Amino acid sequence: MENAVGSGSATNGEVAPPRKVALITGITGQDGSYLTEFLLNKGYEVHGLIRRSSNFNTQRIDHIYVDPHNAHKARMKLHYADLSDASSLRRWLDTILPDEVYNLAAQSHVAVSFEIPDYTADVVATGALRLLEAVRSHIADSGRSHIRYYQAGSSEMFGSTPPPQSETTPFHPRSPYAASKCAAHWYTVNYREAYGLYACNGILFNHESPRRGENFVTRKITRAVGRIKIGLQSKLFLGNLQASRDWGFAGDYVEAMWLMLQQEKPDDYVVATEESHTVEEFLEVAFGYVGLNWRDHVVIDKRYFRPAEVDNLKGDASKAKKVLGWKPKVGFAQLVKMMVDQDVEMAKKEKVLVDAGYIDAQQQP
Repeated sequence: MENAVGSGSATNGEVAPPRKVALITGITGQDGSYLTEFLLNKGYEVHGLIRRSSNFNTQRIDHIYVDPHNAHKARMKLHYADLSDASSLRRWLDTILPDEVYNLAAQSHVAVSFEIPDYTADVVATGALRLLEAVRSHIADSGRSHIRYYQAGSSEMFGSTPPPQSETTPFHPRSPYAASKCAAHWYTVNYREAYGLYACNGILFNHESPRRGENFVTRKITRAVGRIKIGLQSKLFLGNLQASRDWGFAGDYVEAMWLMLQQEKPDDYVVATEESHTVEEFLEVAFGYVGLNWRDHVVIDKRYFRPAEVDNLKGDASKAKKVLGWKPKVGFAQLVKMMVDQDVEMAKKEKVLVDAGYIDAQQQP
């Protein structure tokens, strides 16, 4: 049986070191799921904060979920809270007593942030401030000065600043989401400098995976590739195909998050592949992988153009490579094919239901 947190004996009779405890906001998201797996493999106890919803939204972590009735076996536990509710953040910090806090929660869709700017700012910017203040006040009241904090930044903060972008590149945000992430970044720097908080900013460039939400352009493309290949749809509607991004694998990037909090001193790091590819290049690889020509299926829809576009993001991750010893393992083409493979299999299962009359193919994305 596993040792209880903070107790237990090693096989040689020595007292085993206490198990580390991590608190993750945004645990049900793409990054949260990969980080949870990573930390569990490191022997952590992981606690995740989730928003209450009338529908279950834990699909990405269901495979590692343990029923609360078997709580003695669980090293991942979920709790209701929200970045808009400061009292819930402080309460769970006082209850869980984490060693590491990872703030991954956000309204993370750039285009949607133009439609709900107030909410985006409240959750992304002020939400980070609430969590930082909860950590600070918890430390002040409890004396637990060893807590380490990670803030999820975004390459969108660089906006129209020319590439390559590094930790010293000026920010020029081009969306409410990006502006909110800039605020969260500087709140984190301020709490580090003003209160001595061990707080790091990870400025992550675009990172994708088969777990990416279907309303993000990369997953929208690979979902469509699977459905078109299987015969469930014929067209894919997109916006700017010349936007260029530095795309990596989310599973690689969560290791960088963890490495930041293992250093002697807190700092800020860019995490990127140092390669940039256009949306059109993504289409070439994705459609070409299954023997299709994307030009036969893609239709440009002006509704998907942003009010202010970010043309080219390409990271300079030399600091992360040197200090953290981190580098990406999955390349661009491998990432795209990984995503297409899953979505082709998903489309095959979907077609079975369509053929049986259980769902209407036209109602699918």
